[in-house]
Amino acid sequence: MNGGPRILIVGGSGQLGLELQRSFAGTNPMVAVDRETMDLSVPDRIRAMVAEVKPDVILNAAAYTAVDRAESEPEIAAAVNARAPRILAEEASKIGALLVHYSTDYVFDGTKRGPWTEEDEPNPLSAYGATKLTGEEAIREVGGRYLIFRTSWVYGPHGKNFLLTMLKLGRERDQLRVVDDQSGAPTTSLELARATRTIVDGALAGQFGATEQWVGLYHMTCEGETTWYGFTHAIFARAGALMGKRRPEIQPIPTSEYPTPAKRPRNSVLSNAKLRERFGVALPAWETALDVVLAELTRIRA
Repeated sequence: MNGGPRILIVGGSGQLGLELQRSFAGTNPMVAVDRETMDLSVPDRIRAMVAEVKPDVILNAAAYTAVDRAESEPEIAAAVNARAPRILAEEASKIGALLVHYSTDYVFDGTKRGPWTEEDEPNPLSAYGATKLTGEEAIREVGGRYLIFRTSWVYGPHGKNFLLTMLKLGRERDQLRVVDDQSGAPTTSLELARATRTIVDGALAGQFGATEQWVGLYHMTCEGETTWYGFTHAIFARAGALMGKRRPEIQPIPTSEYPTPAKRPRNSVLSNAKLRERFGVALPAWETALDVVLAELTRIRA
């Protein structure tokens, strides 16, 4: 164990938590916890874990992400997405730790034309979006050293996500009906983790100036935009060895033909200008990032 900053990764078994472990491995003392070792619905468990680890950096990759189920379980979603971030912020502030927290495009209502900026007024359409917004606000109220990264349409080679679901369905069905009137930027857990590592290292090294110069809220997504239909089309156009000779027919449909308990924003495209200007960090185009994940999946399954 070296003398680098001590890292606590919350939600370490999730798709982003696993990539954060990979990105921060080898150079820092690191502790990764999951739901079994630190239940975010129990405040005392959170406080006890932070007191035990005494981290210099807390990476909160945990969230209640069952968007539709949150409509019928708002209290559980609020415990994980709203109250737990406040407690993490309070405990981080007590010991001077840096808290990195991830939020969502679902804080917006999707009515804007053009990319959403950090200055735009949130107006969530769902319980999930509302609880994530409350979590953001709680961290900002507590203050201290924090970074909030809003992202969108997160997927990767592990966990449960749209890419893995489409690949599974594509092997089982001849036709898929996919929504084509919701826009966003598919963003990989790999690129989020890499960018987080770059920014955290720079912040701790003083590359971005004093804390008050960089603390705050930033959007962090892959560049470009598409629809769920466009994303699906790109997946199967690039999947190659993962699909063999199978390639389902993909039929674009409007949101009205795929009703869900939770409403989704029509426009989820986020502007990354503030992230580039402050940290000099830009994630790659979503198509490029997709190729990397598909190559990783091909390697894993070889």
